[in-house]
Amino acid sequence: MKIRLAPMLAVGLIALNGFSNGVFAEDASMAARLHDATLGDQRSEANSARDMYRHPWDTLEFFGMQPNMTVVEIWPGGGWYTEILAPALRGTGKLVVASFGEDSSPAYRPRLHKALLEKFAERPDIYDQVQVIDFDPPGKSGLGEDNSADMVLTFRNVHNWINGGMENEVFAAMFKALKPGGVLGLVEHRATEGADPKESSGMGYVSQSHVVKLAAAAGFELEATSEINANPLDTKDYEQGVWTLPPSLALKDKDRERYLAIGESDRMTLRFRKPAK
Repeated sequence: MKIRLAPMLAVGLIALNGFSNGVFAEDASMAARLHDATLGDQRSEANSARDMYRHPWDTLEFFGMQPNMTVVEIWPGGGWYTEILAPALRGTGKLVVASFGEDSSPAYRPRLHKALLEKFAERPDIYDQVQVIDFDPPGKSGLGEDNSADMVLTFRNVHNWINGGMENEVFAAMFKALKPGGVLGLVEHRATEGADPKESSGMGYVSQSHVVKLAAAAGFELEATSEINANPLDTKDYEQGVWTLPPSLALKDKDRERYLAIGESDRMTLRFRKPAK
């Protein structure tokens, strides 16, 4: 289901912020932009149905995204969040998408990268201003000019970095790309505290304390945490790890109703800041 404002509130926001004929006024608020982007026709029904688990509007507001920011999204996969970020920033800010690149491995990565570029080409009215860069450590580990981004965003990627032995390099790259005072917004599947990160990451989960430790080692300060994307029903002990749960449902029809009733994973939502000095 899509996030929806009450009709009169939505009308009031649109009128107040100057949204007309698909174009935002320069002073349109972030709330108005996120409202329109979340309900936009660039989003598939399947992606919109996951809003109840991923809470994109609340999450981006918690991170403090503003219309004039330069935002880097790391490893967007199929572009679930990109569908919202691109129109929300279009015209006033800048979105840099750090995708895998066409020569990455394993094989699913170039496929996702190609599909993402095709997605952008199909809707230039949404994605024409998105900058795409290759990010595939250790060979390609830059995220643009140093001190150039106001915000770096990453969603459910930390376990992949740990599995690939690149977690310290990636956190360092994010720190380097951000301006002093810039924000790192991070969402990750949350392991039980005390879990060995090398073991839990193979099942798709990382403990919150370990993520905070990785960020601190790179120089970040933890500014705030949120339970926006928490799910206390997630027991984190499944045969196929986090992919047992929706949307993957790795066990297919086996105990399907049980996993649908649990919903998507329990996730930490963390806001870090690069010190201003």
